[in-house]
Amino acid sequence: MAGDRETKTADRAEQERHRQPFLIGVAGGTASGKSSVCSKILELLGQNEIDHHQRQVAILSQDSFYRVLTPEQKDKALKGQFNFDHPDAFDNDLVFATLWEIKKGKTVQIPVYDFVTHSRKEETVTVYPADVVLFEGILMFYSQEIRDFFQMKLFVDTDADTRLSRRMLRDINERGRDLESVLVQYINFVKPAFEEFCLPTKKYADVIIPRGADNLVAINLIVQHIQDILSGGLTKWPSGCFNGCGTTKKQSVESSSQPH
Repeated sequence: MAGDRETKTADRAEQERHRQPFLIGVAGGTASGKSSVCSKILELLGQNEIDHHQRQVAILSQDSFYRVLTPEQKDKALKGQFNFDHPDAFDNDLVFATLWEIKKGKTVQIPVYDFVTHSRKEETVTVYPADVVLFEGILMFYSQEIRDFFQMKLFVDTDADTRLSRRMLRDINERGRDLESVLVQYINFVKPAFEEFCLPTKKYADVIIPRGADNLVAINLIVQHIQDILSGGLTKWPSGCFNGCGTTKKQSVESSSQPH
């Protein structure tokens, strides 16, 4: 009997070492606050103060996986005439391959994209195995084969005017664009692509988060769920409920203390 108990204990330890990470997809329109939501989750979990190779939670961005442009496409991009919000702008084969490696608990190399020159840099970023991986991007739920990787799907739902103002500030201050080019690109590409490709994927979300990182009620509930996963209490997203808190699947999580 003692031998049987020791065998079972060893088997559980072996399973624990090979436990697959819990993958969370975070989608939403451009400048909706996806990365801010992920950063806030990392902060509340205390993971941002831990060395990268020891973190239990990792964050990836779809922005890292833009395709390598042809000379003709790069010329269009420099003139603000390339649609970076179209599904074909992303290297989905590389996204799929990366998620597959992450799912197997492997260390992966993530590309670094230069938004000023519209090209991939030579260096990469190393992402080490983690228990929970947050992967954010405007079209994370567009492709079914990528969408199916995620055990939890979040959609950050932010007012269009707020998203536009944030994008203008970001592109002008961080990416060297001028106001006219930002507005032209938004009208011609960003807004139509959001309505055609991004917004329809909202239906796949388990949780819709209005106002992004300002919605601390939603973020705290998600953090609580991740803490349960990290402690080994949960292995999957409970269908139809939010950790017993009465928030049903595909229901927005609102905060009465945060007026909009």
